[in-house]
Amino acid sequence: MNQQASTAMPAMESAGVVLLGGDLPVRRLGYGTMRLTGPGFWGPPADRDEAVRVLRRAVECGVTLIDTADSYGPHIAEELVAEALYPYPPDLVISTKGGYTRQGPDQWRPLGRPEYLRQCVELSLRRLRLDRIDLYHLHRIDPAVPLADQLGALAELQSEGKIGHIGLSEAGVSEIRAARQLVEVAAVQNIYSLTRQRMRDTLEYCTAEGIAFVPYFPLGKGELARPDGLLAAVAGELRATPAQVALAWLLHLSPLVVPIPGTSRVSHLEENLRAPAVSLTAGQVAALTAAWTDHPVS
Repeated sequence: MNQQASTAMPAMESAGVVLLGGDLPVRRLGYGTMRLTGPGFWGPPADRDEAVRVLRRAVECGVTLIDTADSYGPHIAEELVAEALYPYPPDLVISTKGGYTRQGPDQWRPLGRPEYLRQCVELSLRRLRLDRIDLYHLHRIDPAVPLADQLGALAELQSEGKIGHIGLSEAGVSEIRAARQLVEVAAVQNIYSLTRQRMRDTLEYCTAEGIAFVPYFPLGKGELARPDGLLAAVAGELRATPAQVALAWLLHLSPLVVPIPGTSRVSHLEENLRAPAVSLTAGQVAALTAAWTDHPVS
């Protein structure tokens, strides 16, 4: 076993735990399955065997939150999760999402009609081989359908025992407040990283209200890869990788942050899962935050 593999599990054990909805414990670094699909998040992975290995290795290293969606592929990511991990360990939380339709690579359109959302949940249950989905996100709020109708459909499924907790994705503070008038919101999944800090008010609101904040695409892109930048310098000081520092920065922002970095390679997975062992000083966190706060969204 290489050094990254042997140290990933202790790092994950040090990550801490968040209680989703107040009663569902997950470690504070999950795994997102979006990148297991083909180009444009469409079609099967280039290496299906490696995709299965990634999922199994994530659980072996201590991941207790696997995030997926019916639109990844579409359907392919959910099928891979079941193929790789069923029967599921008792402490593993499977989170999935519905409310998007796909027309091709990189094409997404929200659809929040109640009958469609019910179909999404029923088919996700079948593909994931579950009787209940622990955490189900409305993938996007459909502006063409009343929010009460969209969340009402999920609330009905929750009362039937088919959904445990309800979450939102790409929601701002006003949308979260409106949703909380209708249902209990256990988690909010938004794009967030060093280079994408535009929803800091949402992070702060979720922290104040005890709602888990789940950053997707938490490693950003572009400037994070610069070998002469601040991130690389901090990584060098800490004998870590830039990806590990970027994830550690997120973990330092709030005790309710649960990043879900995705990758299609075991080596990258193990690198990411060592991030909780990276200890940043308050000065490093502040410097990293300030370095990208005023940059345009990438």
